[in-house]
Amino acid sequence: MSNLFDEVRSQVSGKNKSIVFPEGLDERILEAASKLGKEGVLNPIIVGSMEAVQQKADEINVDLSGVTLLDPTSYEKFDEMVQQFVERRNGKATEEDARQLLLDENYFGTMLVYMNEADGLVSGAAHSTADTVRPALQIIKTKEGVKRTSGVFIMVRDDEKYVFADCAINIAPDHETLAEIAIESAATAKLFGVDPKVAMLSFSTKGSAKSAETEKVVDALQIAKEKDTSLVIDGEFQFDAAFVPSVAAKKAPDAVIQGDANVFIFPSLEAGNIGYKIAQRLGGFEAVGPILQGLNKPVNDLSRGCSAEDVYNLALITAAQAVK
Repeated sequence: MSNLFDEVRSQVSGKNKSIVFPEGLDERILEAASKLGKEGVLNPIIVGSMEAVQQKADEINVDLSGVTLLDPTSYEKFDEMVQQFVERRNGKATEEDARQLLLDENYFGTMLVYMNEADGLVSGAAHSTADTVRPALQIIKTKEGVKRTSGVFIMVRDDEKYVFADCAINIAPDHETLAEIAIESAATAKLFGVDPKVAMLSFSTKGSAKSAETEKVVDALQIAKEKDTSLVIDGEFQFDAAFVPSVAAKKAPDAVIQGDANVFIFPSLEAGNIGYKIAQRLGGFEAVGPILQGLNKPVNDLSRGCSAEDVYNLALITAAQAVK
């Protein structure tokens, strides 16, 4: 596990990236931001009342000397932020709406990223996924050609690294969304030193069963191949045919992938969520994520049960996404 973050830290070091943390009164956020600031690996920005944040830091004996504190109520560029927000929402918010909404730490933090005052955002320690993702979708929005954001986990065990998607966002992705997830997940894999070999998973291998569910995966495969001709991708596969060479030789002898897949695209959120948790709990893998992908700029969502170390690590990942 440490090897993974050593790699990410080396990608980020010296790149002068700034990551904003909207949850300035959370002890875990303060501890992680303090450590990042002391190490100088990135520039942490904490959002909140300066007095309240400093008081909380003093209570838990955390040094914020290497951290920038920004208070929405006294931010010198707040008027400019309001105008840019109104323009970005394009008729969906008045100036009065914007002034109220931008006092919310997640909206304020997301606008900092949009205005290039920060390179990425990490939230979710004290907020729901919706509270983190909604401002990102409204303000930062998805990349050109991508309609949906998606969530991946990097599954790590010793020297093994695999990418599982989508395990966090899209409940029942259609074939076009599945194709987008496959392409974006391959790009995320490269970020972590994985040469992507993408398997589109199903309960069928190469037509061994036919249903609307399997056809969706087949259609997604074709779309992904057309959109990115350099992609090493195949399917539809049952997991064993994607992962075990001897099974692949029997079930899919002509497939591009012969049991050597390392990026696994699940056909639904329930399959992805169950799959990564089985690998985590029965297989002894560490699950790093969810890492959000498909946005114009990186925003990532913490679990509310996260540790200060989780915050630190996700900040590194967010900065690494900003480097690319």
